[in-house]
Amino acid sequence: MKTQLEKIAGEVNRPCVTISLNTHRTYPDNASDAIVLKNLLLEATESLVAEFGKRPVTKLLDRINTLSDHIDNKDNLDSLHLFLSNSTTAIVQSPWSVTANSVHIADRFFIKPLIRLLNQTEHYLILILSQSGGSLLHAINNGIVAEIKNDDFPIGENQHYITNHEEMSDGKKVDNMVREYLNTVDKAVVRVNHDTNMRCVVVCTEDNYSRLLQVADVPSIYYGHVPIDYNDISHGNIIPKAWAVVEQIQQQRRTDAIKEMQEAVGQGLVITDLNEMYRAAKEGRGELLITHNDFQQPVKMTGPLSFDVVADATQPNVIADISSEIAWEVISKKGRAIFTSQPAIQTIGNMALKVRY
Repeated sequence: MKTQLEKIAGEVNRPCVTISLNTHRTYPDNASDAIVLKNLLLEATESLVAEFGKRPVTKLLDRINTLSDHIDNKDNLDSLHLFLSNSTTAIVQSPWSVTANSVHIADRFFIKPLIRLLNQTEHYLILILSQSGGSLLHAINNGIVAEIKNDDFPIGENQHYITNHEEMSDGKKVDNMVREYLNTVDKAVVRVNHDTNMRCVVVCTEDNYSRLLQVADVPSIYYGHVPIDYNDISHGNIIPKAWAVVEQIQQQRRTDAIKEMQEAVGQGLVITDLNEMYRAAKEGRGELLITHNDFQQPVKMTGPLSFDVVADATQPNVIADISSEIAWEVISKKGRAIFTSQPAIQTIGNMALKVRY
C-alpha cells in the first residue's frame, strides 16, 4: 500500500482523475454499485471534455470507458477509489466509507482515501493454540489473508510431556513441560515477527497466555489474547474477536497521539495554520499530524509553499484537500499522521501539526 501511495501521490499529470464512491459488501445492495459507478464515470467524462476538449484526453477517456470491465462488484468493501490519468490506472478498495461520492479532476490525485487506508490498515498475526497444536495466521484488519506455513508452523501438539505416571501428579513438573512447549512456540513467532514486523494476537486459554508472556523472549510482540472456544476454532469465529483486540490498540494509539499533541501545545511546538503546516511539512519538520476524519479543505496554490483557501474544490487548478497533501509530506519524511473522530481532538481543532523544532 505504501509503495502504491508513493506512486500515486508523486504523480503530477494534467489531468488526474480521482473517483470515490461508497460501495456495499453484500447482495442485493452491491448490485446498485455498478450503476453509481457508471454515473460517476459519465460525470468524469463530461467534465474532462468540457475542460480540455476530447482530443487531448482521448487516451484517458479510453481508460474510463473500459474501467468497468475490471471491477467485480461482488468483491466490494465499503468504498472504492479510482485513480486515472494518461499513464495511471489504479483501483483501490477500502473498508471505510467516504462522506460523499465524488469526482476530482486536477493536476494531482486526491490521495486522502489512500492515506487513511494506510493509516488504519493493520497487518498482524493470529496464533491459535489448541489441544492439537499451534497454527499461525496472517490477518489484515477483520480478514484472514493466509495461514503461515514454514519450518515451524503449523506446530504439532506438545511433545514435552511426562511419561512417568507418578510424576504426572507433580503440578510443578507438568507446568514446566507446558512452559517448555510455549517457549518453543514463542521462538517460532519471534522469527516470523523478525521477518515481517507483524505483532500477534493469541487465541488460547488465559493460563497459557499468562505462561506464554512469562517465557516470551520479546513480550511486546503480543497485542493480547482471545479466550479459545474448543467447540469452534474456525476462522470465522476467531477473526472478529482478534480484530476487536487490535482495534482497541489502534484506539489507544490515537488517544495517546492526542495527549502528546496537547502536551506539545504548552511547549510551543504545535502549528494549526494550514499554510504554516504545509511549509513545515515540506521542510521535513513535521513529527506528528492529527486530522479529523471529516476535515477537508480545497486550496489554490499561489506559490511553491503558499496557497489560498477556496470554497469550491471543482474549480480549475484547485487541490481538493490540502490536509491530505500535508499528511503525505509528513509521512514521506518519517513523521506520523493520525486520522480520528475522537471527541478529544476538539481541544486542538480539526488539524494540528507537532513539529520537531
